[in-house]
Parts: sequence; structure tokens; C-alpha cells
Amino acid sequence: MEGKIIDGKEISRQVKEEVKEGVERLKAEGTTPGLAVILVGDDAASSAYVGSKERTTKALGMHSEVIRMDKGTRESALLDEINRLNTDPAIHGILVQLPLPEQIDEQRIIAAIHPDKDVDGFHPENAGRLMAGMDGFVPCTPLGIMVMLERTGVDLNGKHAVVVGRSNIVGKPMSMLLLQANATVTICHSRTEDLPSVTRQADVLVAAVGREGMIGPEHVKDGAVVIDVGINRGEDGKLHGDVDFDRVLPAASAITPVPGGVGPMTIAMLMSNTLKSAEKAHKAAR
Repeated sequence: MEGKIIDGKEISRQVKEEVKEGVERLKAEGTTPGLAVILVGDDAASSAYVGSKERTTKALGMHSEVIRMDKGTRESALLDEINRLNTDPAIHGILVQLPLPEQIDEQRIIAAIHPDKDVDGFHPENAGRLMAGMDGFVPCTPLGIMVMLERTGVDLNGKHAVVVGRSNIVGKPMSMLLLQANATVTICHSRTEDLPSVTRQADVLVAAVGREGMIGPEHVKDGAVVIDVGINRGEDGKLHGDVDFDRVLPAASAITPVPGGVGPMTIAMLMSNTLKSAEKAHKAAR
């Protein structure tokens, strides 16, 4: 491995370049990959994420559709919009930006997206496919982490991976992907007793809890690969990870920074999933 810092920006650039080439090939055969993003409300962070996804989609030559709905939108209206997109042949990926306003049931919305267009990988069918080791859409953040590990030369075979966090978006799918890569996996969470004694066993440590600086040097054994999924806005107004980067860096053989680590990979893998969906649809239509 070259150096200690895993450059997520560079790896994501490589992935997006590969996606762009795939988009060009598919367009030459008559199919333009299309991604639709639905934003409900005016949350500033969500609006920024949606804007970034829209710009990236267009930059890679894909068709982009952004649907903005009022904060007071009824669940039935959102379901109607999803149903429209489910049947639109120009749309291969549907993403509903989370979180949603309190009047809308998040799980019902996720389940309404057709599994073949669920490029976020959150639908119960895709979650089940991941658990069973079958082909399907995998959540973008853990998928991006696997790409980072592979391209950084991290061999997971027989290694002990510890995942701190058990969310449906990162922790659980991350654990399944690591298991499929022949790692021995331990999942930790807020109820884990003596967390440092568990995380110090990790050859690969993934922190995905959403607590600034929670993982310190006492949690990391020498030579471990440390992946920081956390994105926390600190009192200084800057973004910070779940890992105390400066203090953990000396012990880690490789580590992701925040920002510039896992974050860029998430959008890159969303683009990759959308291309994958379009390729499947194109093949089925032939």
C-alpha cells in the first residue's frame, strides 16, 4: 500500500471515469441511463446532496431528473410520484433523499421503489439478496468502501474486520460484504461492553456511528486499516469523522480522512449502480 492516507477523491474519480465510459458505450447502443432523485422539503444538507448528485449525473452523460416536493407533501403524493417513475422506461434509478418529513413513513417509501430501480440498495428485496449472497443493488457507502479496500490492496481473506455501527444503510450491509470477502466479522454498537477491547482485535476497523472523534488510539491496534464513515459537523463548522484522525494516524497502516475519504465514493457508487440498472434494462429489452 502506498502511504497511509486512502484517497477517496482519487479512487472515486477513477470509478466515475469508468462509469462515463460505460455510459458512452450504452448510449451508442441506444440507451441513456437515467437517474431520478426526489427531494421532499428544503433541508439545506439534503438540497446540497441532491445538487451534487444532479451535477455528477449530467457530467457522466446520464439523463437526470430531480423532483422537488414541498415539506408538507402527503405520503400518497410521494407514492404516486414513485409509481410514475417505476414505469418510466427512461428512468433506471430512483433515489428518495432521506430523511423524510415526519408525516411520511420512510420504510413504506423505500418499499415502494421497484427493486430493479433501487440504486440506493435499501429495498427489503435487495437487502435480502445481499444477505443470501445473490446479485442485487448494494447500498452505495459500504459498496464504495469495498472498492476502496480492493484498490488500496487490502487483502480481507481471513482477516478480522470490526464494524462499529449497525444501521441498515452502512453497518449491516458493510458486515455482509466483508463476510462475503472471507473476513471474520464482528459488529459492535452502543451496547457493546468494553468497546476498545473488541476494536483492538481488528485488522480492518470500520467506524460508522455518527459520533465525532469516538474512535481514538485506544481502539486501534498497530497496523490496522481504519475506515471512517462518520460525517459530523463540529463546533468549528468543519466536517469531522468518527475517528480522531490525528491521534489514530500513527497506529494505522492505512486510514481514510474526513472529508475526502468515504464520502466521494458514495456518489461514485450511486452512478455505478445506475449504470448497472440501465445495462440490465437494455439487455432485457433486446
